[in-house]
Amino acid sequence: MKFVDEATMRVHAGNGGRGSASFRREKFVPFGGPDGGDGGHGGSVWLRSVEGINTLADFRVERVFKAKSGDGGSGNDCTGRSGADLYVAVPVGTQVRDAETEEPLGDLAIAGQELKVAQGGKGGWGNQRFKSSTNRAPRQFGPGLPGEKRLLTLELKVIADVGLLGLPNAGKSTLIRAVSAARPKVADYPFTTLYPNLGVVYCGEHRSFVMADIPGLIEGAADGAGLGIRFLKHLQRTRVLLHLIDLMPPDPDADPVRDARSIVGELKKFDQDLAAKPRWLVINKRDLLPDEEAEKLATDIARRLRYKGPRFLISAATGRGTKELAEAVMQHLEAQARAKTEKNA
Repeated sequence: MKFVDEATMRVHAGNGGRGSASFRREKFVPFGGPDGGDGGHGGSVWLRSVEGINTLADFRVERVFKAKSGDGGSGNDCTGRSGADLYVAVPVGTQVRDAETEEPLGDLAIAGQELKVAQGGKGGWGNQRFKSSTNRAPRQFGPGLPGEKRLLTLELKVIADVGLLGLPNAGKSTLIRAVSAARPKVADYPFTTLYPNLGVVYCGEHRSFVMADIPGLIEGAADGAGLGIRFLKHLQRTRVLLHLIDLMPPDPDADPVRDARSIVGELKKFDQDLAAKPRWLVINKRDLLPDEEAEKLATDIARRLRYKGPRFLISAATGRGTKELAEAVMQHLEAQARAKTEKNA
């Protein structure tokens, strides 16, 4: 199924049923009075986040969702049946906003979370509600209120613990294939990845994390170059970024340090909070050089970048160093979780 991360949908809540204007008509009961029941309430429209859905492609086909309207009231003080609420399944990580006012309505970041996006109309009053000491035989009734109608914009931001960042052909897809069961397309030309891929990395019993691979960035992406920055939003929920750098770029004129700085610049243009996330340096393709030369070049790259954080020299193609990288990431995420638990205790 094609990956779609933005969609619009129109929702119509159910209308309230009309009230009844009825009078008791029984033998030996003169002046029975009004007995019209109220109309039923209209159903509301809810969005519910569900695991197993990874795209908004379904909303490119079905765009209008309507809840049931309430039934009208009837005599003998009988209230009409209320319309059933409508629940629409969306992927976990979906953000919802009103398309006309741009008002944010909610963020379905947890599986099973529900969000009411359209309120059903109230049922109209029956004529027995209008009875009073001066109005013994009311003939008025409520028509029922219309249900809410809205045009919504859905935006999917994938839920992942770790995000891969780097130029096209830096080896991001190869790395996610090496450490997880995900099988994104890999080829020896740039822009092989055209949409985000997710992979679950297992580091032992009950120890795993989710890794996200997005299409590569190039300089000027914030201004629309290449695939632009439309997929950077999928890294906003991650807890740590792995910045992949090609140790031996195919272009002889390329400078890994200059390219790495340009990627950081694109991050800052897109979102300062994203640029401030923990970012680890992962230098890939060590298999193209002898060990001593690869270590020396990796150290030089880190020095020129003035980078002092965690640094890894790996070969995603052969798998060398990838297990150590995955274990270090797992320990970092576990430490974050423990710190959060202690803070909330």
